[in-house]
Amino acid sequence: MNADAKIAISLLVGFLVLGLSFGGKRDGSYRLRVPLGLDEYVPVPDDNPIRSEKIDLGRRLFFDKLLSRDNGIACASCHKPEHAFTDGQRVAMGIKGLKGNRNVPTLLNRAYGRSFFLDGRVTSLEEQALEPIQNPKEMDMSLIELEKRLMEDREYREDFERVFGSNPTAQNAAKAIATFVRTLLSGNSAHDRFVHGDRNALSEAAQRGLQIFRGKGNCIACHVGPNFTDEKFHNTGVAFKDTTLPDWGRYAVTRIDRDKGAFKTPTLRNISLTAPYMHNGVFTSLEDVVGFYDKGGILNPYLDEEIRQLKLTKQEKEDLIEFLRSLTGEDPQSTIPKR
Repeated sequence: MNADAKIAISLLVGFLVLGLSFGGKRDGSYRLRVPLGLDEYVPVPDDNPIRSEKIDLGRRLFFDKLLSRDNGIACASCHKPEHAFTDGQRVAMGIKGLKGNRNVPTLLNRAYGRSFFLDGRVTSLEEQALEPIQNPKEMDMSLIELEKRLMEDREYREDFERVFGSNPTAQNAAKAIATFVRTLLSGNSAHDRFVHGDRNALSEAAQRGLQIFRGKGNCIACHVGPNFTDEKFHNTGVAFKDTTLPDWGRYAVTRIDRDKGAFKTPTLRNISLTAPYMHNGVFTSLEDVVGFYDKGGILNPYLDEEIRQLKLTKQEKEDLIEFLRSLTGEDPQSTIPKR
């Protein structure tokens, strides 16, 4: 093999490696870029493989107000990138200013989710994508009308044909949106860098807070693993704060008494960006949340056994909050579509 051939092969290999490092492959498939600290294995359904063009379609749908009955809101209206894909409101706001019943959870790292919504009523991102579209208090669209609107849009018809080989359908729209959401991964936080060897990544206060998180605070009982959630449901007593119209959470799905007032453990990643907190947005600050847990939640017949008085000192509370702030990671590579 002559020198020119060797150089040509080296350049080709270099371009292929460069392409893979950005996620793209020559066959159109896509390898997710997983930030430091997250699980390298990202679950993806066999019937909805990630493709670059599918991500692009899902991103466009996610930001498009055409998906709501009055063309007034998009998925991104409640899941705003600047708020770590929440909305900064106590409860969700739908079409015509209609208020929902629950706080908007972050979409960051939901690729790892085992169930979705605060009560876990669906088990896939594909199912999750269609519920807000059909909810009368959110986007208030029937799936028939959704398909009709997409069919009337020439660019969408072309995109669906290219990505799925068919005309637009609600199910394929859900697959595209779910694929986009799977790319919303955030890690490489100060905490991640600290546990991976950078001993200067955390302040002394945050390091003390980490010890409280793991020890006296017992936060790790529920906020465990790379995504700081056990993906289970727990009663902290928050549902009993408003006794006039309690939200029973998981009980509405299972009808099992012990699930009354239980809600899915949220991820703590980027927690400093996702206020207000709890399923009903009742707490406006991390100080409020830590104070609530320090007092042992609100006593009720179904209170989780892990919830108890912590008796943290003022300094310990401040250190714990400093640690929680260290869980803010990098922004995922998502931008508003150009068209």
